[in-house]
Amino acid sequence: MDPAPPSNSLRTFATLLPFLWPQGRPDLKIRVLLALLSLILAKAANVMVPLVLGDAVDQLGNLDNETHLWLGIPLAVILAYGIFRLSSLALNELRDALFARVAQHAVRALALRVFEHLHSLSIRFHLSRKTGALNRFIDRGTNSVRFLLSFVAFNVVPTVIELLLIGGILWALFGFAYTAITIVTIALYVWLTFVITTWRTRIRREMNDAENDIGSRTVDSLLNFETVRYFNNESHEVARLDEALADYEKAAVRTRESLSLLNVAQAGVVTLGVTLMLVLAAFDIRNGDMTVGDFVVVNTYLLQVAIPLNILGTVYREIRQSMVDMENLFALVDEKTDVADASDAKPLRHEGGVIEFQDVSFSYETNRTILKNINLAVDAGTTTAIVGPTGSGKSTISRLLLRFYDPQAGRILIDGQDLRALTQHSLREAIGVVPQDTVLFNDTIYYNIAYGNPKANEDQVLAAAEAAQLDDFIQRLPERYQTLVGERGLKLSGGEKQRVAIARALLRDPEIFFFDEATSSLDSTTEREIQSNFAEISKGKTSLVIAHRLSTIVEADQILVLAEGAITERGTHPTLLAENGLYAKLWREQQKEEREMPGQSSPASSSPEPS
Repeated sequence: MDPAPPSNSLRTFATLLPFLWPQGRPDLKIRVLLALLSLILAKAANVMVPLVLGDAVDQLGNLDNETHLWLGIPLAVILAYGIFRLSSLALNELRDALFARVAQHAVRALALRVFEHLHSLSIRFHLSRKTGALNRFIDRGTNSVRFLLSFVAFNVVPTVIELLLIGGILWALFGFAYTAITIVTIALYVWLTFVITTWRTRIRREMNDAENDIGSRTVDSLLNFETVRYFNNESHEVARLDEALADYEKAAVRTRESLSLLNVAQAGVVTLGVTLMLVLAAFDIRNGDMTVGDFVVVNTYLLQVAIPLNILGTVYREIRQSMVDMENLFALVDEKTDVADASDAKPLRHEGGVIEFQDVSFSYETNRTILKNINLAVDAGTTTAIVGPTGSGKSTISRLLLRFYDPQAGRILIDGQDLRALTQHSLREAIGVVPQDTVLFNDTIYYNIAYGNPKANEDQVLAAAEAAQLDDFIQRLPERYQTLVGERGLKLSGGEKQRVAIARALLRDPEIFFFDEATSSLDSTTEREIQSNFAEISKGKTSLVIAHRLSTIVEADQILVLAEGAITERGTHPTLLAENGLYAKLWREQQKEEREMPGQSSPASSSPEPS
């Protein structure tokens, strides 16, 4: 039988421990040691405060009998009291200041680790998750790490130690009864806190779920505001958000009500303990077993017990909340990618860019096969076009080639090397992609073009923009290349966004070009100009083209016709027309559409294709 998995709490602390002693950072280790020293000295000073205060009270009560006072007042003891109190406060602040860099470094390291892990996950994971919710998981999870590191290491454990010290001092000086009341008070307080907080945790989880829902609906609606406006659905979106806000409102009210109940219960337990100890001390004073100074010592220790107990309750609630917040973060870290590099994966050896699909079958879902026994070969330096009706599996071929997914059967090779045996980084480094749906970063046009190769210099970026017929448009903009494109590139037209995508693919200068209906958003004139540039730039390189407009691929070395997941026809443009199959039918339909569109001329014989 496999051993039981560790609890979330144990796992959390095991995860946090390395951050308390960061490897390769001696400066942070020194800070941790100094913070611990400050902590010890602060607790020692804090425990001394009641004893010195009690001694001062007794001396002030016996001024006539004292001979070692200065001007009849025990100034040394009073000064010692002030010094211990100030030292305790100053050392605690020094501890927090020293440890702040350690905690912030931990948050940074964990956030980067999670972010990097998210980018390593398969496309299947990202298609099934909402970006707004993921962002909240990361924010709340990393904030929980900061809290746990600071409070567990420097508040919870030291507080427990301080309570034990106080209990020991009370037992040694005044008897077991005082320690017993202290222990019972603490035990009852902790038990009550645990029970009520466990109940509150469920409510808090509901509130978090409602908050995630609010974030997801808000982000989705704003990102797709054009679609909302197309269908006049502003009121529908407001109503959907109001549902989520109502759920959050209900959970938030219940959370606050339960917090009030917890605070009252905690205050009642502490007050009961304090009252019992003071009554006991009053009887001991009457019997002559304690002095007034001892009474002050007991009272002061009780206050010192109450303060950390209050902090302990708050910290415990926050720890429970942090555990809840970190569940989602751990769930992200635990996600396994569907497509991972093999342990012995090697970089791609570039030998011309020959692409082969050998008996490849693939399905996104078990009951729906997308590709069926696909066999194709693209020779180095040639152009192969893939055409077919919507839903035939054309775009799936691109996802398999880029290894976003692995096929269920068969294998895919580049230059004779199985993609499963290669590192994904080297594979994608060799392929320049121009997608049909271009999504840009909310940054400048220059940044979005340079994203194809962040190491490229300015001249290379400008040359890529010019090759993509983008430079004239950019020069007409007030801020030219520094123009912000807006979220997802909403400030640019579909054709302008597509030309940016073409420019960054050209900037990459890859061994293999993959065009997924790359000119579908362009007018015929611009399309012919870009196709001409493609032919020049991609000369001698392997090109795989998914085409909607058949007129753009008439010069392709090979055309594959895909229908219902299988290759039904293959050959050159003239050959396929002569066969009078599906390709010929699609060609006739598109020629008819182009003739019926006013102002459009058929570029059937004049549109060169990348080769």
